[in-house]
Amino acid sequence: MPTYLYECEKCGRFEEFQRMSDEPLSECPECKSPVKRIIGAPGIIFKGSGFYITDSRSDKGSEGKSGSEKAS
Repeated sequence: MPTYLYECEKCGRFEEFQRMSDEPLSECPECKSPVKRIIGAPGIIFKGSGFYITDSRSDKGSEGKSGSEKAS
């Protein structure tokens, strides 16, 4: 389930786990004041090789070779 970020006028920001099909919250679960949904940056995890500068090139002689030439 995705985590949605909401902002209450009195309590501040809070996160809520909801289904994508659920309606957005209209009131704060603590003080019952109106809330609005905030668009936040998603948490992204990069897995595998090639995401760091040290992973992009293992040796300097293979820069111009295709995948089939590297395997031999």
